[in-house]
Amino acid sequence: MATMLCSKLLLIVYIVTFLMGVPANILAFCTFCRKVRRKAAPIDILLLNLTISDLIFLAFLPFKMKEASDNMAWLLPFPLCPFTGFVFYVTIYNSTLLLTAVSVERYLGVAYPLWHSLYRRPRYAVLASIMFWVVTTLNLSIVYIMPYAQWRNGDNSTAVPPTTCYLNFTAEELRIVLPVRLELFLVLFCIPFIICCFCYANFILILSRLPNISRRRRMRAIGLALGTLIVFTVCFGPYNASHVVGFVRKESEKWRNVALLSSTFNACLDPFIFYFSSAAVRSMLSHCFRNIMAKLHILRCGVSRETIQD
Repeated sequence: MATMLCSKLLLIVYIVTFLMGVPANILAFCTFCRKVRRKAAPIDILLLNLTISDLIFLAFLPFKMKEASDNMAWLLPFPLCPFTGFVFYVTIYNSTLLLTAVSVERYLGVAYPLWHSLYRRPRYAVLASIMFWVVTTLNLSIVYIMPYAQWRNGDNSTAVPPTTCYLNFTAEELRIVLPVRLELFLVLFCIPFIICCFCYANFILILSRLPNISRRRRMRAIGLALGTLIVFTVCFGPYNASHVVGFVRKESEKWRNVALLSSTFNACLDPFIFYFSSAAVRSMLSHCFRNIMAKLHILRCGVSRETIQD
């Protein structure tokens, strides 16, 4: 019963994330592509990569919806299991690194404005993005390898694939999985989180002391910093905490899937960060809203004329 309720909750969150995240991230993707083509800034490249990461995540989310609708049984072709899980987790952890890079970029911009304006180059953001993809891919390779190991060790006589995907582990498998999860917690969550806290705390302190900035701009920038930290903590904290608890208790925690829900929902929250981080996104959103309102107005006027003629 508990598994069924968990599956229903997962399915609802997956559907909401997909429906909200796809249009918002497509809009952000188009905006950043135009911005990078015109004049690429490091933060635009980082946010473009964050958008791409979210879109890849959302593209594979329907497979996780199918899994949740089948009560966490994997009924799709088995090769999709390791690949879906691999992409799912790589994009989640890639988001943490990209959000950290955005915090560093913003901190350097206010702490060392002259040095930052002289030495910031778009190619550094490109190199950092490539490095993040490589780091997450290497660290999450176990998610791709382990399902095949379970298949090989499960039933060699009939070669029947496991009925679940990266959920149930033997004691021998846990001796491999749990230390890797602890390493993910330390390297891909703790270090980025500490860097984010340092950068945004100093970012807020510096902005609060600057006399030549309007109160509106200051409050928006401070709100962005605090909001990003809250998103980072709420979205990525619970799932990564499950790694530590599982390592201490020497088992794979049953509530890991529920803790993963907040990380999943991050794909909906990132566009809000884009909105407050980029004037281009705000401009594009305002332009789209004005076009929609204009079309609604034309449609309403057309309906009114037809009513009068009738």
